[in-house]
Amino acid sequence: MMYRLRFMCGASALATLALLSGCAGGARPAATAAAPTAEAAPAPQGANPQVLLLGEVHDNRQGHRLRYELLRQRVEAGWRPAIVMEQFDRENQDVLDQAQKGCLDAQCVIQLVHGPRWDWQLYYPVIQLALTYHLPLVAGNLSRADASRVVRDGIQATFDPQSIRDYRLDQAIPADLRAAQQHEIEVGHCGMLPAMMVDGMVNAQLARDLWMAKIIRDQRPRDVVLIAGNGHVRKDIGVARWLNLIEPILTVRAEGYVEPGDHAGRYDQTYALSTQERPDPCAKFRKK
Repeated sequence: MMYRLRFMCGASALATLALLSGCAGGARPAATAAAPTAEAAPAPQGANPQVLLLGEVHDNRQGHRLRYELLRQRVEAGWRPAIVMEQFDRENQDVLDQAQKGCLDAQCVIQLVHGPRWDWQLYYPVIQLALTYHLPLVAGNLSRADASRVVRDGIQATFDPQSIRDYRLDQAIPADLRAAQQHEIEVGHCGMLPAMMVDGMVNAQLARDLWMAKIIRDQRPRDVVLIAGNGHVRKDIGVARWLNLIEPILTVRAEGYVEPGDHAGRYDQTYALSTQERPDPCAKFRKK
């Protein structure tokens, strides 16, 4: 059966529940600098790595179009990676597998597996690309329930003992990593997040990056593309930070699709986007 319904979600990436749901590429307080636009997709940069981390600002349509075009070129040239998506919760992998077996188009997959917090039409082209070329779609995110467990019980809460040892979660998180994640969360909440909530939300963000890294490695020996927010694909504090704590070492390339701001050292490649028009993301916090 082919579904033609449209599912839209407009939840802000800055709301607390949205962060628990995995928004590391949402709207930020406005920057003053202008970004050059990318009207036509350039050729992809570099050879296909074992792991290609592709970021996004979740609601930036220009970035979604450009990222899809660059990925499409790689796939049409013969690359056949698995596609891990932040937009699917890992608990829903069985449903996602069934959807890939039975659906003829991306709208059918969205109908069967969609969650309430994403603008699914932005992801339609990537899902359709996976169906057309028989690329496995893999769920990469924590559910709200698991994120809440991490907030309550700590970063180890959703991991098995072997993973805790592999990723050194029985040791303190490196201070630079925790401090950087805390800064991003505080900035993302316009400096208005209650102090008592910060540590738990940092743990949830770290756990989400860890799960994405673990799921990516589980696809070996197949190459992998990760579709996720820009915060998750950062080399310095995101998924790439965790990927190669375990051998064998994988070749990893991180690409950020970014609105104006300072992004030095965060990605192997950046694609500059115009700022998406949106309401002031800090307004909701000022009302509280």
